[in-house]
Amino acid sequence: MYTALIFLFVVVCFLLTFVILIQSSKGGGLAGTFGGDTMGTLFGSGRGVSPFLTKVTAILATLFLVIALVMGLMTHGGRSQQSLVEQERDRLNSSPARTLPQVPDQQPVQTPGN
Repeated sequence: MYTALIFLFVVVCFLLTFVILIQSSKGGGLAGTFGGDTMGTLFGSGRGVSPFLTKVTAILATLFLVIALVMGLMTHGGRSQQSLVEQERDRLNSSPARTLPQVPDQQPVQTPGN
C-alpha cells in the first residue's frame, strides 16, 4: 500500500511540475514552446487554455497534499513520538546508576604535611 502511494505521489509530482511549466506567464513561459495562444483551440475554447490548466493545477496540488498527509500519518502511525533528545533524557533519568549513591573505590589520598 505504501509503495503504491509513493508511486502515485511521484506521478502527481511530475504531472504537477509539467502543468505548472506549460502555463503561460508574463514572459510566455514554456507554453510558447507548445504553441502559445494556438494551444487554446486544442481544447475547443477561444479563451485559451488558462482556465483548464488552472483547474488541473488545483486538482493536482490537492492530490499532492492529501497523499503527503496520508503517507505522513502512515509513517508515524497517527501519534506523536518523542524526539531523540527526549528519549535520551528519559533513558538517562530512568537509569539505576543515576539513582544509586556513588561509592568511591579508592581511599582518599593523603597530602604531605598532615
